[in-house]
Amino acid sequence: MHGQDGAALIVGLIMLLLITLAVTAGFTLSNTNLKSVGNMQSRNEAVAASNRAIEEVAASLLLPGVDGSPSLAAPQATASLVDIDNDGTTDYRVDIAAPTCVRATKSTDTGGGGAIGPGGIGGGASTAGSGLNALPDQYNSVWDISTTVTHAASGTVTSVRQGVRALLSKAQFEALCS
Repeated sequence: MHGQDGAALIVGLIMLLLITLAVTAGFTLSNTNLKSVGNMQSRNEAVAASNRAIEEVAASLLLPGVDGSPSLAAPQATASLVDIDNDGTTDYRVDIAAPTCVRATKSTDTGGGGAIGPGGIGGGASTAGSGLNALPDQYNSVWDISTTVTHAASGTVTSVRQGVRALLSKAQFEALCS
């Protein structure tokens, strides 16, 4: 009986050490997963903030002037401050590069339309693939809008680039996409 003195203590300590290592590994793994999910949420919020800014730029890209005539001013680089959770503090800063006209093709009138456009201008269906009705001297244009989103708290940066299609008048085409 004296040959087994302390053997149970040593086996018990080894089992306690193994259980401690298993718990530590589980905690580390769950903490890593939590960080990964948090990073994905931050990235998705950054992309949402960028998309919001891109929509604002796309909506204002070709706004008519005060007199109702189409805008001929080239789009400028802008910045947008986004409060994604509506708590009154800025969560993201979105820097928007000046939108660039990548290409523009003249809309062709197939004669089968009859759609009435701005100012009562009539036209037919477009063969340029936009699904829009063609109007006389209208151009289907594709614009490239690039953004850089910076998270205010952490300083992490996400870039988003999107293409936007817009229907231009002949004057806009000559001023903005020539």
